[in-house]
Amino acid sequence: MYSEYLLIGEVLKPQGVRGLVKVRPETDDPARFLQLETVYLKSGDQYRPIAITDIECRTDGFVYCVLDHADDRDQAEKQRGLLLYVDRAHAVELAEGQYFISDLLECQVRDRQGNALGVIEDVLQPGANDVYQIKCPDGRRMYLPVLPFVIKAVDVKAGIVVVDGERLPEVAVFED
Repeated sequence: MYSEYLLIGEVLKPQGVRGLVKVRPETDDPARFLQLETVYLKSGDQYRPIAITDIECRTDGFVYCVLDHADDRDQAEKQRGLLLYVDRAHAVELAEGQYFISDLLECQVRDRQGNALGVIEDVLQPGANDVYQIKCPDGRRMYLPVLPFVIKAVDVKAGIVVVDGERLPEVAVFED
């Protein structure tokens, strides 16, 4: 579902006694945190900016930082479980034909004739190609590899993905 804000991480726990927190990045490139001065917290339908400082990307794959000028472990403990967002103006630029996974979720999948095939529930990344997990109208799930000869159009703002329905028997896998 298209949003002006993108999830980039989740605060897991305090780290040490000086306000540092450990963040699990929800991005392919944790080093992108190094360019940020502000992240956003979601409250209802609103996003509130907070400062992010003292950022470290360590070899364990996690990001360590200070949020909202926390200066002790008690303040950092209160941040446990927070989801961190970035606004689109500070999001990484994607190449043509690339999309943020969060933008694809809940997109309607249709064939070229406009027939509804389902809704994207998840985007799996098993290896060579991403795979759309699609909930079909009959309740089954379809797993559709993202291949250029199958995916014909993507409009994340409109929430629609158009596929070549004639190619589905060749590439799609359906749950029983």
